[in-house]
Amino acid sequence: MRIVIAKSYEDMSANAARMVAGQLYLKPNSVLGLATGSTPLNMYQELIKIHHEVSLDFSEVVTFNLDEYLGLKPEDENSYHFYMFQNFFKHINIQRNNIYIPNGLAQNIPAECQDYERKIQEQGGIDLQVLGIGVNGHIGFNEPDINFEAVTHKVKLDEETINVNARFFANIEEVPRYAISMGIKTIMNAKKILLLANGVSKAEALYRTIYKGITPETPASILQLHPDVTIIAEEGAAKLLRSATHDRTNLGFASE
Repeated sequence: MRIVIAKSYEDMSANAARMVAGQLYLKPNSVLGLATGSTPLNMYQELIKIHHEVSLDFSEVVTFNLDEYLGLKPEDENSYHFYMFQNFFKHINIQRNNIYIPNGLAQNIPAECQDYERKIQEQGGIDLQVLGIGVNGHIGFNEPDINFEAVTHKVKLDEETINVNARFFANIEEVPRYAISMGIKTIMNAKKILLLANGVSKAEALYRTIYKGITPETPASILQLHPDVTIIAEEGAAKLLRSATHDRTNLGFASE
């Protein structure tokens, strides 16, 4: 596990974009797992900038999004379909048929989840998975629970997650209570993982992810078992890491 502490959100985003761009230069037909929310937003802006300035090519790239709310139409401004096209896809030369996002309007949710897993496997798995982390330690919408969910599945959102996400909606009643999310096994099968953490509200969750035991109470803690994880955290999110007195022998720290 490599940990990069960035000076700011902008530095975190630029570092993340360079890592994604490096992946595409090495393998132009990479399969990317993508996240939504406020944390990766500037990373997408940086990638768009690289695309326009140095012709970073997305024409062979395949993408799979981590999750999608149930019940929202793709054109709903709060859907992750809308987010991805508005903030990233329409600004780059990605092929529309290479974009995969769970269908939150599917009539048969279990079948949709199975089909999503099948599509990932048909593409040879995910080369680089981008993650954010929730204030409760969730990755994707894998909420704290007594069991780790294995593959793509329907999930009931925690009240804490609903409250945090309410800022994107007109009122809290509009926030969906369910979503489709890649499961922990799906995420862990990615060849490389890039986790981004921004803001002091994520500090406790990030600390537990790295230093505490592996437990479904902090879903992100499972990343301790992955062989190739890079965490890029800005100063606020990393504030508990700098003062940690735990053994760091298995952790690679860097400052940017």
